[in-house]
Amino acid sequence: MGSGGVIHCRCAKCFCYPTKRRIRRRPQNLTILNLPEDVLFHILKWLSVGDILAVRAVHSHLKYLVDNHASVWACASFQELWPSPKNLKLFERAAEKGNFEAAVKLGIAYLYNEGLSVSDEARAEVNGLKASRFFSLAERLNVSAMPFIWLFIRPPWSVSGSCCKAVVHESLRAECQLQRTHRASILHCLGRVLNLFEDEEKKKQARHLFEESAHQGCLASSYLLWESDRRMDMSDPGRCLHSFRKLRDYAAKGCWEAQLALAKACANGSQLGLEAKTCSEIVSQLFQASQAISKQQIFSVQKGLNDTMRYILIDWLVEVATMKDFTSLCLHLAVECVDRYLRRRLVPRYKLQLLGIACMVICTRFISKEILTIREAVWLTDNTYKYEDLVRMMGEIISTLEGKIRIPTVVDYKEVLLTLVPVAPRTQHLCSFLCELSLLHTSLSAYAPACLASAALLLARLMHRQTQPWTSQLCDLTGFSFEDLIPCVLSLHKKCFHDDAPKDYRQVSLTAVKQRFEDKRYEEVSQEEVLSHSQLCVALGVKQESPEPPSFLSTGEIHAFLSSPSGRRTKRKRENSLQEDRGSFVTTPTAELSSQEETLLGSFLDWSLDCCSGYEGDQESEGEKEGDVTAPSGVLDVTVVYLNPEQHCCQESSDEETCQEDKGHQVPGTQTPPALGPRPLLHSRRGPGKDVTTSGYSSVSSASPTNSVDSGSGGPPLSTSVLSLGSNSDTQPCHHQAKKSCLQCRPPTPPGSSAPQQQVKPQNLSMHSGKDVNLAS
Repeated sequence: MGSGGVIHCRCAKCFCYPTKRRIRRRPQNLTILNLPEDVLFHILKWLSVGDILAVRAVHSHLKYLVDNHASVWACASFQELWPSPKNLKLFERAAEKGNFEAAVKLGIAYLYNEGLSVSDEARAEVNGLKASRFFSLAERLNVSAMPFIWLFIRPPWSVSGSCCKAVVHESLRAECQLQRTHRASILHCLGRVLNLFEDEEKKKQARHLFEESAHQGCLASSYLLWESDRRMDMSDPGRCLHSFRKLRDYAAKGCWEAQLALAKACANGSQLGLEAKTCSEIVSQLFQASQAISKQQIFSVQKGLNDTMRYILIDWLVEVATMKDFTSLCLHLAVECVDRYLRRRLVPRYKLQLLGIACMVICTRFISKEILTIREAVWLTDNTYKYEDLVRMMGEIISTLEGKIRIPTVVDYKEVLLTLVPVAPRTQHLCSFLCELSLLHTSLSAYAPACLASAALLLARLMHRQTQPWTSQLCDLTGFSFEDLIPCVLSLHKKCFHDDAPKDYRQVSLTAVKQRFEDKRYEEVSQEEVLSHSQLCVALGVKQESPEPPSFLSTGEIHAFLSSPSGRRTKRKRENSLQEDRGSFVTTPTAELSSQEETLLGSFLDWSLDCCSGYEGDQESEGEKEGDVTAPSGVLDVTVVYLNPEQHCCQESSDEETCQEDKGHQVPGTQTPPALGPRPLLHSRRGPGKDVTTSGYSSVSSASPTNSVDSGSGGPPLSTSVLSLGSNSDTQPCHHQAKKSCLQCRPPTPPGSSAPQQQVKPQNLSMHSGKDVNLAS
């Protein structure tokens, strides 16, 4: 019933309520342009340069954001990109906007003349000035790590001619004289460079630079000054106490070296007026601050990598460290750099060995006075990589790690313990042996470095039947009780002694650490009898559990993973299929003599190198004569090679001066007894000519790396050259006046083999130009 008492029926005329229409609203299309600007900046940051340029071309608003905000360029990623004429403007723009990676790569590119074409006229001066500009910029952007650019300009420099590293040093020094702010780290780097010279005048200049840098607020310079004055301060009790107070101040500000020195100084706490409890608290605070960083994340980033592959790489790095007699700290830092890089960047399998040797080069420059030169590093990879490959990888590592090389390691905590607690020398060597064995196993990274060092000392004392393996003093110093270390000790013993070591493609167990500690310097500690698992459980007072059997790669996988390129084809054939051989990633020249034999007459000594770049610093290590690269006896047994200049016409070319060491060769018709000690394995064909001394590759022109041999037999060493083993007996020595290679004197080339190709370092690196994206368009 409607209003007014009128009755309505349900017909269409009476029952005509309006129908509700469903209005379908179209959803609004959301695009990237609808996002707030702060969200857009968050998206644009950390993109690669190619992606940023692609986004920039989408819309005018995005182009405005990219062009007018420095934060986008400051955080842009230049991964796998290297400065070239095509993208130089992008690198420079990003560096000026505050991009650390771009600044580092530009400095290295100009220093080593890699990728950037510069005219030959005054190349050292031009490159040096540009490199100093970007190195200075990179150091100003480096706020969280120690100064590092001195690694690239450290001596040795070229003894004559124009040196690019010297130009960089003088340019940075002139900049510091004109600039009043932001120069503390630059002054520290200049001081570190001058301090490596033997000249007393330069050492005085280095101290003056350190003092000025410390006055500007550089913590690293302050600690170096304290370390140099420590011996003088120890003679006077008053000065000793004042020195200790300064050390505590530096440690409180975060200097890691100062924290270690403070902990070691607690060994003489009574002289400093410290109570035993206070000393224990200082050391315990250092040990308890150690944090475990699991390395299992590596395998989630590197999909094609597993634990055994990493084991093989680290084992090879141990072999390199043993050959060059580098310290354990240098080895540990190199391994840590490898692992940190693998956690952040994806690395193809064929570049893993390149990553390892590049980290070793960087860490030797940071720690040791004797460096691993670029020439030696490439030689150690059996010439699988080129010099520019190594230099570019160094740039990638420094930029990825943000210049932070020195971090806490197991060796640091071990040295603190051995300083504070009296330990027998053989037990110290066994503890060091266990610490280096822990590098090989990724699963042990679940424990903090301080815990690993403490467990290694406890296990060493248990193996040497100590009555009190973990005293109350050790418990107070470390903060770890005996029960806290039991799981770590069991894991360390299982991984180091119970599990079988992986084998390479020759079915040879990879035991480089064991061979390293078979030396008499370590009292042959790796050969002593090891506690069984049951005996260890009894000593620890825990219930015995049967350890799980190890699981390693099969024989076929190992053969495909680790094999020397020279084992499958000759050097000449390998040049035509370089990428295929790089898939095996680890190649050791000491593994097969055929590699060394063919290196003698191969293209390694024929590399044509650009001049006036940063390679002149890698000519030879300080204190290292040409060709004097020794290996500990019993580790690498390589026969010495002698080259007679009258029999080998390819030794020197006519446009190169005669090497000085050629005068020491035996003259035909005379008999000279072989001298004891290391002998050169490879002789350079390049003398110290004008172009060589001004070249960054002049380090490559020095004698090739060598190995020491056992000459105790008294007889003349046997040649391992190709001519002595597989040459044609009818080949006559060359008597031509020119020292260039002549076709008449070469042995006949077998049919089907390609002509030998020279590995030439191109100026513009056309090899890598295909990888560079033309981003300027």
